[in-house]
Amino acid sequence: MAEVTDADFEAEVIGAELPVLVEFTADWCPPCRQMAPVLSALAAEEGDRIKVVQLDVDTNPGTTLAYGVLSMPTFMVFRGGEPVKSMVGSRPKRRLLEELSEVM
Repeated sequence: MAEVTDADFEAEVIGAELPVLVEFTADWCPPCRQMAPVLSALAAEEGDRIKVVQLDVDTNPGTTLAYGVLSMPTFMVFRGGEPVKSMVGSRPKRRLLEELSEVM
C-alpha cells in the first residue's frame, strides 16, 4: 500500500482523480496493524474505483494536525480535494466497504 507524507499529500491525495482513502496510522498502533491486510485487499480489489494510502502521524505532523486527527486509525476519504467522510477505529472489510460505497 502506498504511503504519503506531508511533502506529497497535496499531489497524491488532494490532486488525485479517484477518491482517496487515507489511513492515518502509527507504528505503535495495534488496531492499525490489524487493518493492514484489510486495506491491502481493498486496494487490490477496488483500485480502479478508490486509491488507498497510509500516512504515518508521527513523521507527518503537519497533515495530521491540519485535519484534526486525534485517534488511530482514522480513515478519511478525499474526493475532489476535499474530505468527504471520516471514520475512526478498525473495522472488518465488509463494514468498511459498506461505509465507502457512498463515496466510490
